[in-house]
Amino acid sequence: MKVHELQPAEGSKHYPKRTGRGIGSGLGKTAGKGHKGQKARSGGVKGPAFEGGQTPLQRRLPKRGFTNHFRKEYTVINVERLNIFADGTEITPEVLKEQGMIKSLGDGLKVMGNGELTRKLNVKAHRYTKSAVEKIEAAGGKAEVI
Repeated sequence: MKVHELQPAEGSKHYPKRTGRGIGSGLGKTAGKGHKGQKARSGGVKGPAFEGGQTPLQRRLPKRGFTNHFRKEYTVINVERLNIFADGTEITPEVLKEQGMIKSLGDGLKVMGNGELTRKLNVKAHRYTKSAVEKIEAAGGKAEVI
């Protein structure tokens, strides 16, 4: 096989329909839209929620619930993931971000107590669960609130 012999696989290339380009194309005059009616007009297709003028479902159903716009979204990490660090390491949100363990900080870092911690670490975070503090201190480390 040579470079000039390369071709795409049979049936893999689809060219767009060129509508309204004359009678010989097979899609001239009405451009495949038929005669008259809402769908034949420009801008004639309504959105997915349109129900022919009937009140749409999303407007018939009652509003429900409440969204607290002041809610804090914490980035969470479990204590078992901190075992990759050496003993005596000071762990801050910046260190975790450098290691790629968290992507963004959000409103702060929360340490959860899932798994076991085998290293003596000095952890600095914005929040902790009770079990996380117990496990960090049981391993000989410290849990400081920033």
